[in-house]
Amino acid sequence: MRHLHWFRSDLRLNDNPALASHAAAESLLCLYLMPKPKPWCNLTGIGEQRDRFLRESLIELKRDLQDLGQDLLVLEGSPELVIPHLVERYGITEVSVSEHPGWEEKQSLAYLTGKLSIPIQIYRGNSLFTQSDLPMELEDFPKVFSPFRRKAEKLSVRGPKAAPEQLPPPPSAQFDAVPPSSNKPHPGLPIPGGRRAGLRRLKQFIWDDESITEYKQTRNCLDGFDGSSTFSPWLANGNLSVREVAHRIFDFERQRVSNESTYWLFFELLWREFFYWRAEVDGKSMFMLSGKTGKPRRSTFEPRNFARWCAGDTNYPIVNALMRQLVATGWMSNRGRQIAASCLINELDGDWRFGAAFFEKHLIDYDVGSNYGNWQYIAGVGSDPRGGRHFNLSKQTAEHDPSGLFIAKWGGVRPHQPDFVTDAADWPIENEKV
Repeated sequence: MRHLHWFRSDLRLNDNPALASHAAAESLLCLYLMPKPKPWCNLTGIGEQRDRFLRESLIELKRDLQDLGQDLLVLEGSPELVIPHLVERYGITEVSVSEHPGWEEKQSLAYLTGKLSIPIQIYRGNSLFTQSDLPMELEDFPKVFSPFRRKAEKLSVRGPKAAPEQLPPPPSAQFDAVPPSSNKPHPGLPIPGGRRAGLRRLKQFIWDDESITEYKQTRNCLDGFDGSSTFSPWLANGNLSVREVAHRIFDFERQRVSNESTYWLFFELLWREFFYWRAEVDGKSMFMLSGKTGKPRRSTFEPRNFARWCAGDTNYPIVNALMRQLVATGWMSNRGRQIAASCLINELDGDWRFGAAFFEKHLIDYDVGSNYGNWQYIAGVGSDPRGGRHFNLSKQTAEHDPSGLFIAKWGGVRPHQPDFVTDAADWPIENEKV
C-alpha cells in the first residue's frame, strides 16, 4: 500500500486524523501545493507577508516530518494536474486529505474522485465539530450566527489527538528544500509562521500574561499585540488545531479563572466555526455579488477608487492606516477589517468581492469562510440580520484611535484626493470651434 497525504490547511502533525491514518502503509508521500488566489483585478499571487508566513510554516513542518523519517514535497500547480501525475509515477494506492469548506477546494476533490481509480479518504478538517456533531442538518443550518451559537456552545468539543510517533517512509523521490521568503516579519507586528511560534503565543496570551481575562475589553484594539489574541494566522494555516485552542481555554477556566472575557475568546472560535459551516452550505454563492440572498446589490468597479483603497490613499485616514498595516504586516484586527470593508462598500460604492480578494492576497490568516463570510456580512448579502453594516468612520476613529497614534504610526494622513477626475475623453467639450 503506497499512500499520499495532501496537506492543505492542516500544517501540523498534532490532531491530524488524515495524517495519522497511514500507519499501516508501505510508504507515504506527503504533498503540499502552493496556493493561487483568484486572479481578480490583477490580484495574482499572494502577498509578501502571507507568502513569508506560509513558507516558514512549511519549512518547520518539513523538519518535523524529517524527525519521523518522512519528508514534504512542495510543488506549484493545480491539484487536478499534479496529483494524478504523482499517483501514476509513484504507484499510489490511496490518497488522504483533510476536509476543507471552500467551493473551489471541493471542486478539485470532485474532479480527482472522478479522475482517479483509487480511493480518496477525506477526514475531519480544522473545525471544532464534525458534521455529525452538529445539532442540525446542513440543509437546516442557521443563516445567522445567534441560533447557531445558542446550540453550539452547549456541545462538547472533543480533545485534540497527539501527533503520530512514527510514519511510513517516503517513496524514492527528490524532496527539495522549501525556498525561504526574502521577507521578514514586520517589526510593527512580528508574527512568525510555524507551530512552535503559535504554541508560544498561545502560552503567552492565556497562561503567562493572562490577557485572556481582559479579552472582551481589548479585542477591538487596532494594533495586534495590544489586545487581540492573534491566534488566527496559526489557526488558518493549521499550525494550531482549533480544538487545541478551545481546550487551552477550558483548562485555564478550570485551573485559574472563568469570566466573560475567557468565554468571549471561545465565542470568537464559535464565529469561526459558524463561517466554516456557512462556507460548506453556501458553496459557490459565497463568491457571488448577491451572495445566498439572490437580492440585487448596487455596486460599481471604479478602478481609481479601488486602487486608492488598496494603497491606503483615500480621504479617510483611519482606513489608510489600516490598509497600510495590512500590506506591511499581513494582518489587520477584526474591527479594522470591518471599518475598511465598510469604507469600500459604502463610501466608495465598491464591489465587496474585490475587497475580499485583496484581503485573500495579503492576510496571513486568510480563511475562506471567515474572509468571504465577513465581507458578505458587511455588504448585507450574508449572515447579518440587519442587512449590512455602515460604519461611521469619524466615530470609529474617535473610539479606537482618539489620540491619532495608530494613524500616525501607519501614515494614514495622505494628500487629499478629488472625488472625480476629468480627463480628455469626458464630454461635452466646451468652447470647441467647429
